[in-house]
Amino acid sequence: MVLYRAFGAAPVESGPHDVAPADEGAEGFVRDAEIGDGWLHPGASNATFIVELALGATRGLGVYKPRSGEAPLWDFPTGTLHRRECAAYVLSRLLGWGLVPPTVLREGQAGIGSLQLFVPAAGDSNFFTLRDEHPDETLRMAVFDVVANNADRKGGHCFVGPDGGVWGLDHGLTFNAEPKLRTVIWDFAGSAVPDGLLRDLRRLDSALRTAGSDADTRLGALLAPDEMDALRSRIGALLERPVLPAGPRSRRDLPWPWL
Repeated sequence: MVLYRAFGAAPVESGPHDVAPADEGAEGFVRDAEIGDGWLHPGASNATFIVELALGATRGLGVYKPRSGEAPLWDFPTGTLHRRECAAYVLSRLLGWGLVPPTVLREGQAGIGSLQLFVPAAGDSNFFTLRDEHPDETLRMAVFDVVANNADRKGGHCFVGPDGGVWGLDHGLTFNAEPKLRTVIWDFAGSAVPDGLLRDLRRLDSALRTAGSDADTRLGALLAPDEMDALRSRIGALLERPVLPAGPRSRRDLPWPWL
């Protein structure tokens, strides 16, 4: 296995991509596929590899982020970013929102880490190119980021995939117990959360307040107890006052670079 091949955008974009992120068996494919050779991504702040995946005759690519390649941060516990990537996927699944490509904990050549199904973006798609044509999806992404306490929603972290769906990625800086929301999605500042999303949040709120529930167990296995308490508090606050934050209070509420 060769993990440190020089990155090439063309072969990564061209695939193979036999599995779409919304496919029923996509999570199982990422969990069970054999991890093959990989490319080191040159632009990532932490060690990030695009790796070949194979399960029988089915082929795809994955994004492998090993814990051993995570740079220490002053405001996030060391060695936890890969678990937050997985927790973001679990949260999206529990809500039924389909925003995060299948992401699981896997043991790879560089040790334990997150493995996410690679989804190629359609053209140069990013938040700024898709927001006008996908207002419902971008509003849902904004609500998701409030719930997940996303500290790094850059414009390039959401895009339209080949299936026409809007997908979000790079969720390592999420679920902090302290308020950390930092995002480019302020278009909906002060907007009411739609009733459909509130129904999903109420359902998750009930599950997270039931010890031993599937939601409590799955997220609790990935997050610290104080982070779980903070997640419940954010959902509860949003249900009590279903309005998105009024807007950035300072430049610290905006990521840099924007893309």
